[in-house]
Amino acid sequence: MLPLSLLRTAQNHPMLVELKNGETYNGHLVSCDNWMNINLREVICTSRDGDKFWRMPECYIRGSTIKYLRIPDEIIDMVKEEATIKNRGRDNKTGKNQRGRPATRGNFGSRGAKSGNIGKNPNQKMKLKQ
Repeated sequence: MLPLSLLRTAQNHPMLVELKNGETYNGHLVSCDNWMNINLREVICTSRDGDKFWRMPECYIRGSTIKYLRIPDEIIDMVKEEATIKNRGRDNKTGKNQRGRPATRGNFGSRGAKSGNIGKNPNQKMKLKQ
């Protein structure tokens, strides 16, 4: 399970964020981006000692400052269900789908010489026009 897919599923749900400096933020996730920067609404911030509290209507947290996230179990279950639905048509042993094709995309062509026999035989010399 990828962290970003988990965060995207957790939008509009409550979560707790602890920062590397020890502060915690409780709120509802509004949005996140590819760098795990997040926006929270209806936030309660707690100091690292736990003796001071602040209430904020919204806040922005930079992803590089996050130590960990606490997300409700039902969100994790939702992400697991989505993953099983995506993998339902694949055979895990062969890595191919039900039609016998590879389960992933890729390798639609080769790189290298595009025409003629150039590049097929390494001992063959290329003729130059004069």
